[in-house]
Amino acid sequence: MTAIAPGPTRTRRAALVTAMCALALLTACSEDPDAGTNGVGKLAPDVIQSKTRAAATSAATVRMAGTVVTSGRTYQLDMRLNAEGGTGSVTSKGSTFQLLRVGQTLYLQADAEFWNHADGSDTSAAGALDGKYVKVPQGDPSYKKFSGFTDKDVLLSGLLTLHGALSTDGHHEQAGTPTIRIAGDSGSGGTLDVSLKGKPYPLRLERGGGAGTLTFSDWGKTFSVVEPEKGETVDYGKQLPTS
Repeated sequence: MTAIAPGPTRTRRAALVTAMCALALLTACSEDPDAGTNGVGKLAPDVIQSKTRAAATSAATVRMAGTVVTSGRTYQLDMRLNAEGGTGSVTSKGSTFQLLRVGQTLYLQADAEFWNHADGSDTSAAGALDGKYVKVPQGDPSYKKFSGFTDKDVLLSGLLTLHGALSTDGHHEQAGTPTIRIAGDSGSGGTLDVSLKGKPYPLRLERGGGAGTLTFSDWGKTFSVVEPEKGETVDYGKQLPTS
């Protein structure tokens, strides 16, 4: 059977389809990743860092979760912070405890196993402290060490600074939100993902030198820190055995 050559109409249609596909591909490749965003992705990295720090400072509240390595010790945190204090959990060396700070008053809450491990073999003391909010004396070394985990301004001022020359490291996504990533010393000085939706809040921080990774969420979501009931508290009366 003799093959029938395609007619001119069919040839033009095929050519049109090919051209349309090529145009669609070209359009997709040339889409502006900052279209419809807050625009910070187009800024210089030092300006992005300045804006995200300003946004974080102005926010009344934040939830911070992840790991922090300090003085050779790794802490896993899940903290909610506001201007009055903070509350949440801390895990270190397999032990988990709760922190609550209201104003200048810091409490530590843990189970008997935690206190028994911290206080040696004094199981009676551990039983008395089980589940109680133990008031941490302000002169105790534990106060300085743990109160920082409940202080929004102290934490953010120390964490949201990348080290070394700043650069942008492309567009990314954090929990469904598009971000622009900035890096210090090409990443060795840390990386920070900044939201491209709404205010340019920091959403994810990878600290330089393997010093931990943190995510930030619930910016501006109101919550309160409240003093525990008197029957739930214990004044330890001496240096806490938590080091």
